[in-house]
Formats: sequence, structure tokens, C-alpha cells
Amino acid sequence: MGAVLGLLGLGWLNDVMDFVATVYTRLFQLLAVPTIVLAVITTFATFGSKGSGRIFGRTLIYTLLTTFAAAAVGAILYVLVAPGNLPVLDHGDRLLDSSLNHEPVPMIQTSYYDHILSVIPNNIVKPFLEGNVLSLLLLAFAVGIGLSKLPESENKAVVVKGLLGLQDLLFLLIRGLIWTLPLGIVAFSAQLSAQVSAGVVADSIGKYVLVVLGGNVIQFFVILPLFLLASGLNPIHVLSKMMPAVLMALFTKSSAATLPVTMQSAEDRLGIRRDIARFVLPICTTINMNGCAAFILVTSLFVMQNGGTPLTLGTILLWILISVVSAVGNAGVPMGCFFLTLSLMSGIGAPVAILGIILPIYTIIDMVETAENVWSDSCVCAMTNNDL
Repeated sequence: MGAVLGLLGLGWLNDVMDFVATVYTRLFQLLAVPTIVLAVITTFATFGSKGSGRIFGRTLIYTLLTTFAAAAVGAILYVLVAPGNLPVLDHGDRLLDSSLNHEPVPMIQTSYYDHILSVIPNNIVKPFLEGNVLSLLLLAFAVGIGLSKLPESENKAVVVKGLLGLQDLLFLLIRGLIWTLPLGIVAFSAQLSAQVSAGVVADSIGKYVLVVLGGNVIQFFVILPLFLLASGLNPIHVLSKMMPAVLMALFTKSSAATLPVTMQSAEDRLGIRRDIARFVLPICTTINMNGCAAFILVTSLFVMQNGGTPLTLGTILLWILISVVSAVGNAGVPMGCFFLTLSLMSGIGAPVAILGIILPIYTIIDMVETAENVWSDSCVCAMTNNDL
């Protein structure tokens, strides 16, 4: 519907669509910072209560290793495939024109020393006001881990419950926004169809989808099996035993809904110790998001590139780190990876309208990502069981 409205070429209609899209952009920017910060803090704050033994340590190490690997594969594919920019027409001054159809502003050259130093906040309020994503993630990580290390007490319980209460309130607001999101999608799509050439868009988006799905396939059939082989396990044997869970994840698009099948397959078919399966798999369902990390990274690079941000090696490495921490802290965020990516892009002022044309194909991406996440959960559980 949005594409058709944009192709009509009616000035007043385009103005209305621009207004609606701008409203949604502002609302996403409003929710971006608290969404990221609270999700990461509450996820990491629960680490202490999940146990501090060898099982949890192994689970966390394998989760971080596989998630970093997934993000790195996505980055390498993005550089190799090199999706092009979405073109815009040379008329109008609407949202996407201002963000896409311009020469990138020359950046002041700074050393890596200065760049790293700029990430370290010296004021707890400043990162929130500036939307400094990495500083916010650093603060959230520190607070979350700090809470997990505090001894159990009434004061700690009050702080954690307060944060969880704020997160519940935020998610209520997000659900309200999501309920009206179809209107926003119409507006974003109308903007794009009024300004871009369909053929080049298909080529650009096609390469983007190739990177996302290709990264998931490589992670699924190459990287994760290599992890299993390094741990002395047969990938074909493990996958064949966990296939019911992987297939269910593919069609339900929910790791949480698949969890009972994942645990049953791990215990009864793969022979994982019951105490390990029932400890590791629920944790992995919460924090082990290989597919999400790759999606956040590739989509963020694609959106930033279209916004005129030069994709230097430093920028790519920085966003690998951001995507991994964001994916680990993604637990409980409605609409999963898509909304979190949209929040990150809104937080840095990137042209989030581009995500409007990604949303219709996100269902397929989400299916593949969820299957990969459950397969990764199974691999982490199998490797932890083998080590112990």
C-alpha cells in the first residue's frame, strides 16, 4: 500500500507520509536509549543468580565465541558482496533525500587512542544526551555485571526489581507502538517508493539479503561444525539428533517456544546430561543469539552506508562489538533483532526509513536466524557437556 501511495506522485500525500514517518522516527529515537540500556543491564544482572560454576563459565565463553564468529562472518561477507546504496531522485526535500542524496561530510581524522578515549564516559548523563551507543553499552555492561556480583541483599533486590519494572513499563509502551506500526510501515514505504528506482533497489536489497542469509548459512554449516570438531564432536551426529528442534525453530520463529523440544532432543536423543541441558539451554535461549548478531551488524552497516557514513575498518570492528553486546542483551525485546537494530539506528540518527523495505522480507530472515540460534544453542550445550 505504501509503495502504491508513493508512486501516485501527489504532493500533499507525500507530505502526509513524510509527517507520519517523521513521527515514528522520533518515537523510535525516544525509545532507543532506554530499550538498549535496560535490556543489557537486566540480562547481565541475572548472571549471578544463574550460577557461577564451571557450567555457566563454559556456556558464556562458547556463547561469546560463536556470537563474535557470526558477526565477523557477516562483516566479511558484507565487504566482499558490497551491497550498493539505494538511489534517490533529484527532486524534493523529504526525509530520505536529506539523508541519502548528499556527499558525506569530511570526517575529522582522529587516532584510535582518541577514539577509544571518547568511548569512556566522564559524565553519566552525557552519553544519554548524545546517544553515544558504545558508551551506553559500556555503562550498561558495567552496571549489569556489577549487579550480578553484588551479594544477595534487600537493597540489591530492590534495585533489580526496579529495573525490571522500568523494563516492563518500557515494553508496554513498545507494544503500543508496535500495534500501530503498520501505519508507520506504510509511511516509510511510501517515502521510499516516491524517491527510489525500483530496479536498483531490488539489486541493492538483493545483495543485502544475500549477505544476511549467506552469513547465516555459513555460520550454520561451516563455523558451528568447526567449533564442534574442535571440541571432539561429530557435527553430523549432533545435528541429526537435534534436527526436531532446529526444524521447529525454523517454522515457529521462536527459540523460547522451541525450548521444550530442544531440551527433550538434547537429553533423550543426543544424550546430554540432564542437569547440563536444563541449565545451559534456558540460558542460551536468552543470551546466545548468533543470527541476531549477524543481522544487527549487516543491517546497521547497510543503513549507515546509505546515510553517508564511511565504512572504515575501525567502524566495522566497532559495530562487531556493538552487535555482539546488543545481541546478548536482546532478551525480552519485542520484535527481537529487527526492533533492536531499528533502535540502534535511531539512536545514532541513521536513516531508519530504509528498514521499512526490509520489514516485508524479515519473516524469511527471522525463520533462518531462529533455526541458527537453536542450532547454536545445541552446539554450546553439546560442547559444554563434552568438556565436563
